[in-house]
Amino acid sequence: MTRPPTPVPRSLRPRLGTTGLVYLALVLLLALSAALVAARGGNLFTTANTVDLFTRSSLLGFLAIGQTLVILCRSLDLSVGYVAALSTVVAATTMAGDPSRVLLGVGATLGVAGLIGLANGLVVTRLQVNPFIATLGMGLVIKGYLDTNFQGPAGSVPAAFQAFGYTRISVLPVSTLVMLGLAVAAVLFLRRTRTGYHMYAVGGDAEVARLSGIRSGVPTVTAHVLCSVAAGVAGLLLAARFGTGSATVYTGGYELEAIAAVVLGGTYLLGGRGGVAGTVAGVLILATLDTVFNVLAVDPFVKDVLRGVIVIAAVAVYARRGHSARRVRFPSGGAAPPGPGPEAGPGPEPSSGPEPDPGSGPDPETDHGPGPAPQPLGGRR
Repeated sequence: MTRPPTPVPRSLRPRLGTTGLVYLALVLLLALSAALVAARGGNLFTTANTVDLFTRSSLLGFLAIGQTLVILCRSLDLSVGYVAALSTVVAATTMAGDPSRVLLGVGATLGVAGLIGLANGLVVTRLQVNPFIATLGMGLVIKGYLDTNFQGPAGSVPAAFQAFGYTRISVLPVSTLVMLGLAVAAVLFLRRTRTGYHMYAVGGDAEVARLSGIRSGVPTVTAHVLCSVAAGVAGLLLAARFGTGSATVYTGGYELEAIAAVVLGGTYLLGGRGGVAGTVAGVLILATLDTVFNVLAVDPFVKDVLRGVIVIAAVAVYARRGHSARRVRFPSGGAAPPGPGPEAGPGPEPSSGPEPDPGSGPDPETDHGPGPAPQPLGGRR
């Protein structure tokens, strides 16, 4: 008589990572949206609708990628919309319609954006100002400057640079390809560089990171600089699309939409967990919703309500999954195994445990590092 196989405890069963869950939600949303549009007699995947979807995702993608780096460090940047508006003005006034000044305009735009990010990072780390207040104050400073000096369109963008906003390869705009390239670079930066690892460590627990020898201010300042530079790239894209500088771009609420995309992509708002791969999926989800709402001619108020409900529901699902992952489950039906501590007892060997989430960093609550494991009661004193 053969012995029935021992059931695998639920805690050891493979779980779909947060990034995988977001992409699964994206696929389901596309399928549901296509069916809904088809029921109205339309086609979601026409060339015009597909180009519109990718065009929407490129601008939001630049802002959300930079915002992801900041949030991973347990910080925040509410000035990205204002930095994008300022970047359109800097680019257009520097280029002044001259194709030979395109490189100068791009360099000046990214340089100004980087300096703003450096100021944000130093205020947050050196002056210990809450990032919400620090970046909001910086945004208001930029807004005051723009409102005082630029009452309308400013400068001119040459036609050669406007191609960045309108040229596409098949259904993929060039701006979307640049955004995807920036996302790949950000993923490699987080996974392959020391600063990327330090961002996860500082976001997980800044005090533990400091005791481990990490200068916690450096990753945070770096994240703010890169976030503002990404906002500068978004400003260059807006300038290319408008053909001029627009000081009123900040009224679009891009900073809040970028945060929503980051959270929807599975990045923990308190830092230390998540990644750019999930953020890209979150951006595509929001772009898909906007495209579908436009095809179906949904009222703008209803559109905002539905987007808000979807973001709240997604965060609730992530929180529930994280809580269930930390819950201790005993295979014997709730009784702890005998021994001096919860680590005693043979227990099943996790020979093929779940793969780690490719977009998430180390978990400060479960990863104890390479050092010695905690001693049970009664051990060596």
